[in-house]
Amino acid sequence: MSQPNDARRAARAIDALRRGWPVRIEGQDGAMIVRSVETLFEDAIPADATLLISAERAATLKIVNQREAAHGAAPVLIKTPEPLTGPAIIAIADPSRDLATPFKGPFTALALNAGDAARGGLELARHAGLLPALLVLSQDDAVDRASTADIAAYRDPAQLRIAARARLPVLGAEDSHITVFRAESDAREHVALMVGSRRDGPPLVRLHSECLTGDVFGSLKCDCGPQLAEAVRRMDDHGWGVLLYLRQEGRGIGLVNKLRAYDLQDQGFDTVDANRRLGFADDARDFAVAARMLGLLGIDAVRLLTNNPAKVAGLEKAGIAVKERVPIQIAPNPHNHAYLDTKRDRSGHQL
Repeated sequence: MSQPNDARRAARAIDALRRGWPVRIEGQDGAMIVRSVETLFEDAIPADATLLISAERAATLKIVNQREAAHGAAPVLIKTPEPLTGPAIIAIADPSRDLATPFKGPFTALALNAGDAARGGLELARHAGLLPALLVLSQDDAVDRASTADIAAYRDPAQLRIAARARLPVLGAEDSHITVFRAESDAREHVALMVGSRRDGPPLVRLHSECLTGDVFGSLKCDCGPQLAEAVRRMDDHGWGVLLYLRQEGRGIGLVNKLRAYDLQDQGFDTVDANRRLGFADDARDFAVAARMLGLLGIDAVRLLTNNPAKVAGLEKAGIAVKERVPIQIAPNPHNHAYLDTKRDRSGHQL
C-alpha cells in the first residue's frame, strides 16, 4: 500500500487534534508534541506541560514579556506557577470566558525553540475549527505527525476536483445546475450553483461563504441569508451566473469559534476585534479555492457580485480576471446594523 501524501498527513493530524490525540509537529527548527486544549476531557495533565497560545491572546492576557518569546502574530509559549488543569486551561485559552474568569496568571513566556513547528501547530488547530491554543507535552507518544511542509500541501487548492453534477431547480432560479467539488485531504465539499445557461461574456459570480446561522436559521446578526437569496435572483435576471458556496464558516474560523465571536460581540467587541481576541485573522478565508472551482468550470473572467475588495484581490491573485465589481446591498436591521458598519469602516467593504 502506498504511503499517504503530504496533504493526507496534515489531514490525519487535524483529525487527531479534534479527537484529543497528541500530534507531533515537525518544523525546520525542531519539533513539538501537542494536543488541543479543547479535547483534553478528563485526562491527567503532565506537571511539566506548557501552553502554546497566539500572540493576540498573549496580548489580551497582558503577558508583559511576550516580546521576548514572539514577534507579531507568532505563537507564545507560556507556563503558570501552578500545575495546569482542564478548566484553568480553557479559561486561559478562550477569551469569551474572560468575564466569568477575570483573574488569571501570573504567566511567564518561555523561549520558543521550535517556532516553525509552533506556528504549524496553531495553523492546524485553526484548520480543525479549534481554538488556537495547544498543550505542549514532553513525552513523544504521538501516533500522528505532520511537518510544516505537509500543512502547506494541505492548503493547496490544486487538490480540488469535480465529484458530481446534477440539475437542481431552486427557488428564484429554476434553470440551475449544481456541481460538487472534493479535495483529496479535506472532508469539506465546496459547491457551485450555475444559474441559467453559459453564454458570451463573463458570468455574474458570487463567492458565498457557508453561514449555518444565517443561511439555514435566518439569523438577523448578519446579512448572509438575504445576500444568498439576492445573489440567486440577480443571476437569474442576468441569465447566467455562478454561486460558489464555500465551506468556510465564520470567515474561515469554524462554527464553534464563530459562536464564541458572537459571545464576544455581545460583550461589546465588534466582529474584527472578536476574531482577533480569539487568535484569528480578521478574515481567514481562502479565495484561491474559489478560483480553482471557477477554473474547473472553464471560467477565467467574471463580474463579481460583492462589496468586499478582498474577494476581488483574492480571485485576481489566483488568475481569475474580475471584469467588474457589482455591489450588493441588503437593508440593515436593528440586530446587524453595527456589524454592517464594521464591515464598511474596518474591513473596507464598499457599495
